[in-house]
Amino acid sequence: MSPDTAAATPGLRATGSSQLASATATPALSMRVVLAAIIGNALEFYDFSIYSYFAVIISRQFFPAATPTASLLMALATFGVGFFSRPLGSIVLGSYADRVGRKPALIMTLALMALGMAILALTPPYAVIGVAAPILIVAARIIQGFALGGEVGPSTAFLLEAAPRGKRAQYASWQRASQGASTLLAGILGVSLAQLLPGGAMEEWGWRVPFLLGTLIFPVGIYIRRELPETLAGRKPAENGVLMTLLAHYKRPLALAMLLTLSTGVSTYVGNYMTTYALTALHMPAGLSLGATLVLGLVVLLIAPVGGRLGDRFGRKPVMIWSRLTYMVVAYPAFLLLNRYPYGPVLLGMTAVLAFFDTISIAVGLVLIPESFPKAVRSAGMSIAYAFALMISGSTTQLMLAWIIARTGNPMSAAWFVILAGFVGLVAMTLSRETRDIDIDD
Repeated sequence: MSPDTAAATPGLRATGSSQLASATATPALSMRVVLAAIIGNALEFYDFSIYSYFAVIISRQFFPAATPTASLLMALATFGVGFFSRPLGSIVLGSYADRVGRKPALIMTLALMALGMAILALTPPYAVIGVAAPILIVAARIIQGFALGGEVGPSTAFLLEAAPRGKRAQYASWQRASQGASTLLAGILGVSLAQLLPGGAMEEWGWRVPFLLGTLIFPVGIYIRRELPETLAGRKPAENGVLMTLLAHYKRPLALAMLLTLSTGVSTYVGNYMTTYALTALHMPAGLSLGATLVLGLVVLLIAPVGGRLGDRFGRKPVMIWSRLTYMVVAYPAFLLLNRYPYGPVLLGMTAVLAFFDTISIAVGLVLIPESFPKAVRSAGMSIAYAFALMISGSTTQLMLAWIIARTGNPMSAAWFVILAGFVGLVAMTLSRETRDIDIDD
């Protein structure tokens, strides 16, 4: 952050004599409140995971084409469409959360996400309603993208602002842990359905069951989010509007946050792509391929809180940098081993090792980014950086991997992809300001 930016940001100062309002919010940090904050983010990754697991079936249901590869590319491209509506949602809903409050923004995003998921679950296939089928799927992705663009900022800002002194990373890391929990749940459902249902039933209706179950989260989420305390009180309002203030005074942290999220987004989506990768590039059995998802979800769920504790103890930057470096070092050997020995234990072990280091880096990054902004623009800053970065990485990573592997016939392309993205993240991490000891209550 530049000196002029720091001067314009009175809230970003070292703690000591300052009194953190977040410390007074400790009684609100029951597991119910934490769940209310992370449930929307969890629903996002649940939906993402389910779509990724059943991408091959969805491609045949809604995007018939001359070749299976073309159908899969269209299905993955349609999933990517949702990422392009995220920036609009991040601006509209992120600014709304900074002006009106975290709580109403979180209720709105959850309702929109549930609507998009219901459309995905209930749309008839192309064979029944023709071109209306892919149009409805695209519409669902746009709605979900808009909602998700405004979800992560308010929810992460709430966790930070409600957390007690010295435990901000520990609490905010549950954002990443919730992604692991939802990925694990989605993987369990996918594996169970693959084992219980014959191929015809899975193709015809079985893939819809996880989407329908996801919509059941909506009434529970709305109920518990209505009970959230509001943490926006006491902030200094943005004088020239949230967006203009953000662009005028916080361009540097915004740019670094985008680069950081772009890098970690690539590794996240490569990890979630492992099921499709094992199926299409390595021709492994469906049940075994889905097992990689279970391992991924379990590792993320267990390791993200560990990353948060490390971030609170040693600082955000050191933990992020060493974990990202280690991830980059082991990525190529891990993919090489899997391609030479495409067996179940190798797939699961490789997925676990990469997820371990990736999760630590991402969990701490989800803390450093919102801490880099004052309360008046924190939700919008986090939302916009997250949405614009994932618009690039989320909409292109799986599509590019599928295309490059099909074009070159070289499954090792995935390893080079994440290593290259890792260098981008390292630059952003190095240039970012250490935020462990700043006062975020301004």
